[in-house]
Amino acid sequence: MPCCLPNALRLLIAASILAAVTSSRAEPNPIAEQLQSLRADGLIPTAVGVTRRGTSIEAVVTPDDLNYQTDKMRILLVAGVGGDQRSTTATLNWLRWFFHQADAAKYRDRFALSAIPCVNPDGLSLGIGPSNGSEGNPTRGYPPPGSAYTSETNPEAAYIWRWIGMHAPDLVVEVTSGEAIRWRVTTSAKPTLQGLTRALADVAFFEPDDSLVAQLAIVPPCDTGTIPALQLSLPTDHGQAALEALLEAAAKAEFAGPSPARREVQRRLARSPREIADELLEHYGKQLKQVVYIQSLAVIGRMRHIERLAADQRQKPDYASIEVTAKDYFSGSETAALKSGSDLSGHLLFSELAGRVEGNRRGRYIELARAAADLAFDDQGNMKPSMPFHSEMSDALFMGGPILAQVGQLTGETKYFDACTQHLHFMRRLDMRDDGLYRHSPLDDAAWGRGNGFPAIGVAMCLTAFPVDHPSRAELLESFQRHMSAVARHQDPTGCWHQVIDRPESYREFTATCMITYAMLRGVDEGWLDSGTYSPIIEKAWDAIRTRIGKDGELVDVCTGTGKQKSLRDYYDRTAILGRDDRGGAMALLVANEMDR
Repeated sequence: MPCCLPNALRLLIAASILAAVTSSRAEPNPIAEQLQSLRADGLIPTAVGVTRRGTSIEAVVTPDDLNYQTDKMRILLVAGVGGDQRSTTATLNWLRWFFHQADAAKYRDRFALSAIPCVNPDGLSLGIGPSNGSEGNPTRGYPPPGSAYTSETNPEAAYIWRWIGMHAPDLVVEVTSGEAIRWRVTTSAKPTLQGLTRALADVAFFEPDDSLVAQLAIVPPCDTGTIPALQLSLPTDHGQAALEALLEAAAKAEFAGPSPARREVQRRLARSPREIADELLEHYGKQLKQVVYIQSLAVIGRMRHIERLAADQRQKPDYASIEVTAKDYFSGSETAALKSGSDLSGHLLFSELAGRVEGNRRGRYIELARAAADLAFDDQGNMKPSMPFHSEMSDALFMGGPILAQVGQLTGETKYFDACTQHLHFMRRLDMRDDGLYRHSPLDDAAWGRGNGFPAIGVAMCLTAFPVDHPSRAELLESFQRHMSAVARHQDPTGCWHQVIDRPESYREFTATCMITYAMLRGVDEGWLDSGTYSPIIEKAWDAIRTRIGKDGELVDVCTGTGKQKSLRDYYDRTAILGRDDRGGAMALLVANEMDR
């Protein structure tokens, strides 16, 4: 599979996915139809987040915004704070002028323009003014306190803050209404914007406060880097004079970026899969305090990394450091619990080790793995309808399936493959939707991101272990291919998959993106999926993944542990972790090793 793609091909892929991304939105933003009309000018509609009322916060980006290496200066317009209709209208008019009018052509070669035309669509539709903060009014409170994106009064601020951090523009311009054209810049940004502000008229400086413009210059959103920002107030009748003045000033001052945020994203993109795995292993995969899937997958990730290094040296891998983590379970001084699906899948470490060692050690690891797999049978040896502890959740395709397939592969006993087949059938009947996506549980139809990631990696692992002549393999392969086709249609223009797969207004979720990418990689490498179709999707996803892996193992937007929820809103509101997370680290290791392979 090619390791990189020409920019033209990347942009073509982004465009081909667009129709699916925009096909199932939340309650429509009042300006969504106008944004869709801008597609003719080459802009790509996307979503920043979702308001408390369930309205999608819309944005438009350009192909240059999807290319962090572009030579153009990337400017983001942010408008509609407090339901400000005038600033929203001005921003939409600017976009039309910039991308369509002949007199703007001289700027298009030098600048890329993107926008969030209304950060407060509920305020716009309800006529709520700037003083009312109870209906989504993200004017103050930056950086947003607390967990994202769970605020019951102002989740919009967290969506906007983190989206801008990953978008990593070179300059943010907050557009507001006023009596005259006037620029405002915080004193903390004065050194960075000195040349630009000298070239602009009517510039006022203010002391840092908790506004978006002030804090972007001080605090790195998503820990990428700071972003120069300024505020522009506009009278009602302004034409495009203010935007032209900004572009002329930037050209005169030779202010082009990249911003500190974009430089950090560029640094992240420059890392190889091996380098990313090295960084992750400084923080993940070092211990096995419990035999649960999160810790076991991280240790398996370390094991596969050892194998890659040994292959480079044409040496036999040394699994001693991996076996040390499992020594208490190997000796019997500790007993691995079997009380949950996470425990069942935690036993994959034992089956993986059994496939790599020999003699008595192999026998002991098979014994440990078989303890989990044998829960598929009753005391008389009869096959149960499914593995236990499934809780009706789509997670169980991973939690219970691969351990059966791997034990079948290790022992050669067909009953384990048969039990695996039955378990996967059972879960598909419960949770697979007609469109090929998985609902998380029968409790609600929402296609939770990781609730689709688990079936993706679970079935991929089962296929890896299944005999090619098993009568159920063809059906298993068909279900995998159908699922991959379904999720591929919902890849975000940035390369991510979302917290709810078919809801682009939900946040871009890290683990689902890792898990789906891993499954697609395995599918292409094994010949289960067409390389020409899926390799571009994989490459785009890999870019998204590595931009979200920061220094010291810190990750962007990992959904917290999630049981079955009762509504779509419940999935929107699951905490998105920013920082180190063992679950996210384990999934990132799996996909980094698979990319390296």
